[in-house]
Amino acid sequence: MKRNRLLIVFLLIFPGFVSFGRINPIKLTCEYLQNPSVVDVMKPRLSWINIAGDQERGQRQTAWQIRVATSEKKLERADLWDSQKVANEQCNRIEYDGTPLSSRMECWWQVRVWDRNGIASGWSKPSFWRMGILNPSEWSAKWIGAPWQGEEALPKIINPKTRLPEKLPPPAPMFRKEFRIEKKIEKAVAFVTGLGYFELYVNGQKVGDDVLVPNQTNFGKRPGLMNEGIPLEDNFKEYRVMYLAYDIKDLLKEGLNAVGSILGNGFYNPAKGWAGSYGSPRFLAQIHITYTDGEEEIIGSNETWKASESPILMDMVYYGEHYDATREQNGWNQPGFDDSSWKPVVLRKAPEGKLVAHTSRTDKVMEQLKPVKIEKLPNGNYHVDFGVEVSGRVRLNEVKGPAGLKIEITYLCTTFSGENFYTFKGEGSESYAARFNWFVFSGVEISNWPGELRAEQITAEVVHTDIAVSATFETSNPLLNQINKIWRRSQTDNMHGGVASDCPHRERSPYTGDGQVSSVMVMHNFDARNFYQKWIQDILGAQNVKTGYVPNSAPWQPGCGGGVAWGAAICIMPWEFYLHYGSKDMLADNFPGMKEYIRYMESWVDTAGIMYSQRTGKDGKVLEWFNLGDWVAPGNLPPEKMVHTFFFWRCADLTAKAAKALHKPDDFTKYTQLAERTRHAFYKQFYDEKNGTYGKAGGNIFALKMGVPENQYHRVIKALKNDIKANNGNLDTGIFGTQFFFEVLSENGMHDLAYEAINKRTQPSFGWWIDQGATTTWEQWNGDNSRNHPMFGGSLVWLYRKLAGMNTDPEAPGYRHIIFRPQPVADLSFVKYFAQTSYGNAGIHWKEDTHRFSMEVVVPVGCEATVYVPLREGKAISEGGRAITPSDEIRFIGDKDGYRIVAVQSGTYLFSSK
Repeated sequence: MKRNRLLIVFLLIFPGFVSFGRINPIKLTCEYLQNPSVVDVMKPRLSWINIAGDQERGQRQTAWQIRVATSEKKLERADLWDSQKVANEQCNRIEYDGTPLSSRMECWWQVRVWDRNGIASGWSKPSFWRMGILNPSEWSAKWIGAPWQGEEALPKIINPKTRLPEKLPPPAPMFRKEFRIEKKIEKAVAFVTGLGYFELYVNGQKVGDDVLVPNQTNFGKRPGLMNEGIPLEDNFKEYRVMYLAYDIKDLLKEGLNAVGSILGNGFYNPAKGWAGSYGSPRFLAQIHITYTDGEEEIIGSNETWKASESPILMDMVYYGEHYDATREQNGWNQPGFDDSSWKPVVLRKAPEGKLVAHTSRTDKVMEQLKPVKIEKLPNGNYHVDFGVEVSGRVRLNEVKGPAGLKIEITYLCTTFSGENFYTFKGEGSESYAARFNWFVFSGVEISNWPGELRAEQITAEVVHTDIAVSATFETSNPLLNQINKIWRRSQTDNMHGGVASDCPHRERSPYTGDGQVSSVMVMHNFDARNFYQKWIQDILGAQNVKTGYVPNSAPWQPGCGGGVAWGAAICIMPWEFYLHYGSKDMLADNFPGMKEYIRYMESWVDTAGIMYSQRTGKDGKVLEWFNLGDWVAPGNLPPEKMVHTFFFWRCADLTAKAAKALHKPDDFTKYTQLAERTRHAFYKQFYDEKNGTYGKAGGNIFALKMGVPENQYHRVIKALKNDIKANNGNLDTGIFGTQFFFEVLSENGMHDLAYEAINKRTQPSFGWWIDQGATTTWEQWNGDNSRNHPMFGGSLVWLYRKLAGMNTDPEAPGYRHIIFRPQPVADLSFVKYFAQTSYGNAGIHWKEDTHRFSMEVVVPVGCEATVYVPLREGKAISEGGRAITPSDEIRFIGDKDGYRIVAVQSGTYLFSSK
């Protein structure tokens, strides 16, 4: 008793020592990043997740308090912002509302929360963000380039089969600058970028673990876009160049220091028909050094820097890399190096793009794979198998070879992704990996290898945008697990530079159509908030200022064909983001662009309400690559005007929903009425009254997705069933029809047919791909062309939303209200899907045998759920092994369609039905 009294007295004296609250804030983010190194949003948005104890139910946040300071030590008396206690349940995207922030300011922050009983948590662990250079006038650094190059880009190669242009770029340039430090450093930050790609070095060490930076954006104006095969006016809303920030204090020293950089061509100078060039490589760096006495010094790129050719003889994002180690200059990026033979750099024109903070995930080496098999071939070459198709490069580890020996690394893939040569220096052990390209491969063949190739000498480095897996999915059917697995691999293979491409080898282009059809699947598998925050801004920025047209890729690349459904990304992706992450600012930022695209679509709508885009090329004739409908079905495609009208309806419908969420009643009415008119026009134009169908290859799927009139419904269902039967249970759809295929079936009483189709191993099916050895998803159902395309994966959300049965509610997005409604099939004994939402971990795990159906559901703190428990013969439902007693955390709603419906608050629940 005496000990307890002492404890109580201690806690009264030191109230912050122990957290009394039953919830605690974790995973603090600023602009969807943990501790971002650079931010230029004047009022950064802050978020966190609350967690509760394992047995807690019904917990929620009732208030929060944020404090922000200029140093971690000052947090207790925050000098930037102390919100005080705010009675609010919000923990996602709270705007900073303190002292106005200035350039390069370092901001530390914490949050504490109050639970449902009004008890406060302890303060979270401190987090951090740094402001960027906010005023263009503060950039004193100058863009620099190599003196042996001009401003102009390399000539474009039109033939997509060209493996190497006749005219190659000069070797990648190296830049260096020495400077002295005579005082003690308080902090030192390098604000830096290079186009197309760059690496930064300080005193011999590479700075950071980023690769292939900066991220891809619309860097600036490109003369001649109207002369391309797909002509487009260079009249986009936005041009921008992203700069990074690195803390380099620990790399500097008293006395002489050196900073260096290597530049690659990247997408700034690609020399490929798919892409539009901007110019020759260029570099910008501004280092701010603050000393302990308060004085500041700036080291900026300018005419005083020097340049030399690097050992990277050729780097081109579509063609590969040649490296000659005999041309290495040891110590080039260290102080004291003799650079007397180096040439002064030249100044380059600044790109038209606005310099913006790189508050966006970069590419990194995400995995390292060991060989699964090494085989010496009869010709003396070595074949190295890594077991799965990846994007990245191989790394040679501690290899010895004679000076001048040139080896070729051939990346094995059905589609060429560049050549790679390495010439040995001949001085001890050497290591190498390509810097400014990624390759696509499941294995490599190496010619002219010195001696025996051992497994420890070669590694596959998987490179893609740093995006974390945020979900787990598993069933008792290995095929479904493998389908999910190969799609994930294909998706990450296609994520580079903060955009998602169609394929990682041939085109490498950020197609908006592929992007919108896959986006909902990406959000169900990865923490894609920061990724899409950046890419959707690219899409909005690619919109034509005058017409509202949104191109087939963003940033725009003039080899990208598409049509109405591609530009529809500006309406679809912000809405899907809002549904999945609950961020209303995403809708607000893009709502004007959504309306502008509908305005563009309306220019192709006839008096009957049917949209049929017939945009012409530079010869005045209708150009197919502006006007596609659906794409790569296993047979015939549905009529283009049907697909155009469907997406006109879909864009109007989603814009109406966005207007409702944003409390814009006039816009809600306007676009709701437009969607209704379009739907009825669709019925009138495309319904075959005689045969009771909207047609094969997705026609009936599109109609049912819209919702057909009651007097047509049963005939359309019958027609769809007959079509599927005629296809032996397989689908017959292209990328857009396939996206809705499985879910439309399950929503219309054909769940068994949906499962049968996804479980197929005959062509066309995912299973057929896997039986052919696929480790990624393919472009076409028959295996033609690219064998690394994630677009068909957009349909696989059926696995989570229908089969597992976890859905977000548009009325309470971001999984604030979850609807658990599993749809079991006899073939499966269990399915589980868990995902990290904006509010924490949520998920469902159901099991079924001959006697019982059980399901575990997890609801995050501050959320609630409606749970549909499948009824069995006895109609007996229990939770946690006991009969359900209504309480604040759980209550009955009723029975419907073979389910008992229960409402629950946050927590973990185990339901059983028998």
